[in-house]
Amino acid sequence: MDIMDTLRYDRWIEDALKSVVRKALTYCQEHGLPGEHHFYITFATDHPDVIMPSHLREQYPEEITVVIEHEFWDLEVTADYFGVALSFSDVKTPIHVPFDAVTGFADPSVKFGLQFKMETVEDELELDELPLEESEPVLEEVSSKSDDDENKDNVIALDAFRNKK
Repeated sequence: MDIMDTLRYDRWIEDALKSVVRKALTYCQEHGLPGEHHFYITFATDHPDVIMPSHLREQYPEEITVVIEHEFWDLEVTADYFGVALSFSDVKTPIHVPFDAVTGFADPSVKFGLQFKMETVEDELELDELPLEESEPVLEEVSSKSDDDENKDNVIALDAFRNKK
């Protein structure tokens, strides 16, 4: 089966969930962060369209989690990316992150989180080789204990159309 003959529900679901991240950041851009809301955003620093200082990329060669809470400036959100200046070691530092590079998003104030898997060329080839019956979508809900061990954070992990070997 050719990859072009497969409806990519996994990508559509991931795009829909990333639109939640985009909407949260857009709200923050337009109105500021309400109440106790704050965001942890994890992204792949090795994504070719991520723009960040080289010293940060050297320190975090694969992935970094940034916090949008008290010290952030110049938040700009578009359909394809967000840009923001954050404080790293007390230095105001601009970064540019395409939504394709985002691998995780959380708002701990409401115990909400999403995890994404970046699609690679190998993933596409693997999908192409799967028989149809092995490519069932899976949407998992993962719980992890919070600091007080009583509340649980709900994280939705998307792992659709992946080979479960």
